[in-house]
Amino acid sequence: MRRSLRAAALGLMALSAGCKDFLDVNENPNAPQTVSANLYLAPMLHWFATSPQFDGRFIGRYTQQWCLCQGVTALSTWDRMGYDPGSDNGAQQWRDVYWTFGQNLVDMSTKAEAEQRWDLLGVAKILKAWGWQVTTDMHGEIIVKEAIDQSKFLFNYDTQEYAYQEIQRLLTEAITLLQRNDGAVDPVYLARTDKIYNGDRAKWLKLAYGMLALNLNHYSNKSTYKPADVIAAVDKSFASNADDALLIYPGTQNDDTNFWGRTRGNIQGNASGYRQTRFVVGLMDGTVFGGVVDPRMSRMLAPSPDGAYRGLDINVVGFGALTAAQQPNNFHGYAGTGGVGLPGRYLFADKAKIPVMTYAQLQFIKAEAAYRGGDKATALAAYRNAISAHIDWVNERNLDNSQSPLQITLTEKNTFLAAPAVVPTTPAGLTLTHIMSQKYIAQWAWGHNELWMDMRRYNYTDIDPASGRQVYPGFAAPTNLYPDNGNKIVQRIRPRFNSEYVWNRDALDKIGGLALDYHTKPMWITQP
Repeated sequence: MRRSLRAAALGLMALSAGCKDFLDVNENPNAPQTVSANLYLAPMLHWFATSPQFDGRFIGRYTQQWCLCQGVTALSTWDRMGYDPGSDNGAQQWRDVYWTFGQNLVDMSTKAEAEQRWDLLGVAKILKAWGWQVTTDMHGEIIVKEAIDQSKFLFNYDTQEYAYQEIQRLLTEAITLLQRNDGAVDPVYLARTDKIYNGDRAKWLKLAYGMLALNLNHYSNKSTYKPADVIAAVDKSFASNADDALLIYPGTQNDDTNFWGRTRGNIQGNASGYRQTRFVVGLMDGTVFGGVVDPRMSRMLAPSPDGAYRGLDINVVGFGALTAAQQPNNFHGYAGTGGVGLPGRYLFADKAKIPVMTYAQLQFIKAEAAYRGGDKATALAAYRNAISAHIDWVNERNLDNSQSPLQITLTEKNTFLAAPAVVPTTPAGLTLTHIMSQKYIAQWAWGHNELWMDMRRYNYTDIDPASGRQVYPGFAAPTNLYPDNGNKIVQRIRPRFNSEYVWNRDALDKIGGLALDYHTKPMWITQP
């Protein structure tokens, strides 16, 4: 008996040793099992700028930046303010926040804190805050408290109010961390994988203040809105275009090429493609601003083969009655699906830089806050700064990849800024129609999340009492709304199908997410 027990024990020991030897094959000496904290950063910064562009294909149709027009035989779901059932369309940011960032951001933060790398930890807080900001602004209620909990299979949703408070908490912590000089704070270490600011902690600090200003300004419809706090945050943020948070695309292969570049084919595929709408052309061709043609129009938008600038009617299939010479080119500047390997235009070039936030955007935020706070002199100054900066920004982006449009000259710029229909001569002449329409232009084609939030804060078609016109003149909802809408306009995008509607339906049911018209439910942040 003893001999049998001893033999069994020896057998177990041998089996244990054998298992360990077998499992050792998974330890690759050429691939470390743990990595330096900063190595997590670069891939997340790629999605920080790029992920919003994925979803911008769909948000851009809600906001009528463009429509899916060429090569189609029917109006698309998104052009009708609907959605694609059973699809992950419009959920790239959801995926990246919970999965691409997910545990990677947790691990980076944990290591940075343990090593007292306060600069990297501050950046991590910004990324976490950005994630909650974009997902709650797109989807409303989101999972915050139970997110990235690996012990759970089902996750409860939190209110949008809680998400907004958490964003503010994270940004406040980031601001504190990015001002610390002790511990292992090291700009060289951070710069190795910081593909936006190259380790410049001061610029990350400015970005944190900018994101805080954006968050606080979204409370504009609530009694708790504090314009002075918004302005104070903006004033601590970007001082010029030199502070803009821009991602550079090397363009050496498909995945490191600008999402909007012709190589990627995301806005101009093999058969169908996007085209500019009548609404955006109307903001720039003089229709809205007293007959003054915006010099940015010929540098941002695409001409027709006959040289004129036209936009398409979102309620008409394809190009309608337009002749081939009248049909707007694709955003790269070519007819049909052309443009492969050729110079592009504006942000639609392989190496054009894509921003996360810009100085011009923040100056428009300041202008709106000052206007609402009754300080129209400050509002007008910020408004003029914003337009001026964006004109310069358009020129900069058209040099990123040696694009084809000529630079806007100083004379063109000054003439535009001197037009009273665009920039009123006195503070009393400034209106929300001025501010928000020009902010729309400055965010067109990249600032999809903020642009859509702006439009929802003004209920898309609100009238500006000062101008007697819509805040967004010329905007109108589609005449043929998606059937599930119940004749209501879109307010949110449904959560990601393959995580929520497949695996987390009970939690969705608690917030009304299973209703066919859930995407029309108003957002907490836009309500009084």
